[in-house]
Amino acid sequence: MSEINGKVVVITGASSGIGEATAKLLASRGAHVVMGARRVEKLEALASLIEAEGGSALYQQLDVTSIEQMQSIIRLAQSRFGRVDVIVNNAGVMPLSPLEALKIDEWNRMIDVNIRGVLHGIAAGLPVMKEQQFGHMINVASIGAYSVTPTAAVYCATKYAVRAITEGLRQEIDANIRVTLVSPGVTESELAESITDDGAREFMKTYRRNALPASAIARAIAYAIEQPADVDVNELVVRPTARLA
Repeated sequence: MSEINGKVVVITGASSGIGEATAKLLASRGAHVVMGARRVEKLEALASLIEAEGGSALYQQLDVTSIEQMQSIIRLAQSRFGRVDVIVNNAGVMPLSPLEALKIDEWNRMIDVNIRGVLHGIAAGLPVMKEQQFGHMINVASIGAYSVTPTAAVYCATKYAVRAITEGLRQEIDANIRVTLVSPGVTESELAESITDDGAREFMKTYRRNALPASAIARAIAYAIEQPADVDVNELVVRPTARLA
């Protein structure tokens, strides 16, 4: 079960950015990708593109804050392919703002999607992996899981939490289930479009000037998946060479 070809991979947040790039790359290497996101029309278009290029893709509308919807997409993968090899918990939001702006609804949204979404992926997928006695849980965090910057306190807190959850899972889980944390540096995506604070939005325009393409993170995810079954790549931090942060 060490190569990508034939693996069944569930990807959350698959309608754009890292999730979309990962689905395309893994499908091109022979994986059966099962894609979830809120924007079902984008998933439909992506699945059609993958299938037109000879790949295998299923999709289902998914809000990761709902454990029932997360369990449903895992059941979809199981019912169609008989197993789940990999879950990529990628869905995330990033509405940055200073704490004094008191954007409480946005704080709660980040907590719900970025933390609960990952926990729901684990809760839905882990029983399946334990029963089949193999699997690979990949959680997408951020360089925000290692340092905090102004306007990003809550976002970074959620990513620190993903890092802690992933390490805890690695220590607790059976040896035949692999666990990987992937932490992208600044990457081309739609994350910044959710920023409503004027100052944070202007800062991000400069900060994202040297962004990685989403395909770079997709290749990192593929690297972790394609290792032999006895190799567990625990943590990958991927940054643009053009910046030190």
